[in-house]
Amino acid sequence: MKRRFTEEQIIGLLKEGEAGVSVKEAEAGVSVKELCRKHGFSDGAFYLWRSKYGGMEVSEARRLRELESENGRLKKLLAEAMLDIEALKVVARGKR
Repeated sequence: MKRRFTEEQIIGLLKEGEAGVSVKEAEAGVSVKELCRKHGFSDGAFYLWRSKYGGMEVSEARRLRELESENGRLKKLLAEAMLDIEALKVVARGKR
């Protein structure tokens, strides 16, 4: 069963796993494999999250989510406007 993690949880998991990645495993608190097994996600998900959220704070992740949703909304508006323009061009060609 696929489990969803919020940005806050992901950033917390990354901070918990930072010691395991940057220091030798003998000295580390938790290795990546142990962290993944403990919380129920894959190694690949950890490294994907690290590439996306690595070094971020929770407020920055929230801002990123807001910007992504605004970007999607603006893309939708642009697509609708371009569709309207194309429809008007087709209608204008037919009336000549």
